[in-house]
Amino acid sequence: MSKSLPKRTEDYSLWYNELVKRAGLAENSSVRGCMVIKPYGYAIWEKMQRTLDDMFKRTGHQNAYFPLFVPKSLFEAEEKNAEGFAKECAVVTHYRLQNDPDKPGKLRVDPNAKLEEELIVRPTSEAIIWSTYKGWIQSYRDLPLLINQWANVVRWEMRTRLFLRTAEFLWQEGHTAHATAEEALAETRQMLDVYAQFAEEWLALPVVKGVKTENERFAGAVETYCIEGLMQDGKALQAGTSHFLGQNFAKAFDVQFANKAGGLEYVWGTSWGVSTRLMGALVMAHSDDEGLVLPPKLAPIQVVIIPIYKTGQLDELLERIRPMQMGLIERGISVKIDDRDTERPGFKFAEWELKGVPVRIAVGMRDLDAGTLEVARRDTKEKLTLPLADIVNSIDQLLQDIQKNIYQRALHFREERTTRVETYEEFKQVLDGKGGFVVAHYDGTSETEERIKDETKATIRCLALAEQEEEGICIVTGRPSTRRAHFARAY
Repeated sequence: MSKSLPKRTEDYSLWYNELVKRAGLAENSSVRGCMVIKPYGYAIWEKMQRTLDDMFKRTGHQNAYFPLFVPKSLFEAEEKNAEGFAKECAVVTHYRLQNDPDKPGKLRVDPNAKLEEELIVRPTSEAIIWSTYKGWIQSYRDLPLLINQWANVVRWEMRTRLFLRTAEFLWQEGHTAHATAEEALAETRQMLDVYAQFAEEWLALPVVKGVKTENERFAGAVETYCIEGLMQDGKALQAGTSHFLGQNFAKAFDVQFANKAGGLEYVWGTSWGVSTRLMGALVMAHSDDEGLVLPPKLAPIQVVIIPIYKTGQLDELLERIRPMQMGLIERGISVKIDDRDTERPGFKFAEWELKGVPVRIAVGMRDLDAGTLEVARRDTKEKLTLPLADIVNSIDQLLQDIQKNIYQRALHFREERTTRVETYEEFKQVLDGKGGFVVAHYDGTSETEERIKDETKATIRCLALAEQEEEGICIVTGRPSTRRAHFARAY
C-alpha cells in the first residue's frame, strides 16, 4: 500500500499487471505460463459463473462434464479444428514415473510406460464431446441436445499475461446438437445475445456484436459470432464467441439421427464460450490509477463499513452498526465491517479503494448520534452525507446508480473512440492517434485483410450485425465494397 500504482498513461501494461497482483486477483504460479487465481479474484469469477449458469439454464441448457484428455485420433478427426489448435497442444506420451538410477532422490519418465496413443490435453472439447454424442443421439426425439461444461483448458502460450492469455484458463463451453441448420443458427445467435446481455448488464461493458471474417473464424466452424469490447488503452478485446459448426463435427464423428420420415441425417452443431479473460476485461475497461473499479453486480463486497472510534469505543460502536449491516444483508447487499485494530482508517480507505469496493461508509459515534453517515462511491470518488434512518434504501439505489454510471462511462468512451474513415491514410492516423474501433470499407478478401494486419497490426474484429450494407470503396485497394468492418488493434 506504500507504493502507488503505475499510471495508465505512462505504462498501461505495467499498470494492469501490478493492479491484478496488488488487488489480490491473481499471481503468476511456479508453472510457467499459468496463474493462481486468489480468493478475491475467484469470488468475482464465481459471481460471473453463477450468473451465466443461471442464464444458460433459463435457455434450456444442462451442465455435464467430459474428460480432460482427448485421444489424438479423436482430436485429428475434424481436420480444420485439429490444424487450428495443433501448435497450442500439450501432449501426454507416458503414464508413469520411476526413480532415476543416475540421480538418487530424483524421478524420471519410465521409458517402458509409453502410451499406445498420445493424449491431447484439451484446448477445446469438440472432439471428445462429439465422439460422445454419437452414442447419445439416435433419433429426432433426442434433439435438440443442449449441453454446457464448466472446465479448464490448456493452450500452450509463449507470451502470457494474467487472465488475458495463460497456458491454462477456466471457461465454460456450450456444445449443442440440432435437427436443422435453422435451429442451430438460432441457438448460435441466442447465445451471442446471452453473452452480450451479461457483458452489458453485469460487466457494465458495452460490446459490438458481429460475425468474424474467414481469417478469424474458429477452426472447424462455418460461422463465428463474437462480442467485442474496447479497453481504456484503445485496444479491443474479444469477450465471447458463439460458433455455428454446420455439420462439420457430425460428419467427422458420424453423428446421425433418424428423422421423422425414417431417413438418416447428420445433426447440426454449435459451440460457444467465455473464459476468465472476462476478468481482464473487467479490470481494463473500468479501473483507474488508484485501483479496481468494480460494477456492483460483480463486486464480492459491495459495501465496506469502516468504524471510526477512540480507544474503548469499538465494541459499543459495532453494536450500534449491526442493525445497519443486517438491513443491508437482508436486502441482498454484501457487506464487510473492517474492524481491524491493526490498521488506521486511512490505510483501510486506500486498501478498499484498490480493491474496487463500490461503496464505503465511514461511521463513528458522532455520526450515529447525528443520524447521518459519510458515504463514498468508488466510481466517481464523490462523498455523500446520507440519513441513517433510510440508509438501506439509499445504498440500494446508490449501487444501482453506480452500475449504470460505470456502463455509461464505458459506452461514452467507446463512442468517442469509434471512428469512420474513408482513406487508408486516415485509417492509420486514427490507429496511431486516439486508437479504438476504426470502421472502414474493405474489399472482403483475405489478402487485403492480411495486408492491413501486416502493415498496421490492426485486425478485423468483426463485421458488426448493426452495421448496414452500403456501397463503398476499399480503403486499401480501391475495389468495390458492400459493407464496413470494425478494425482495431487487439489483445
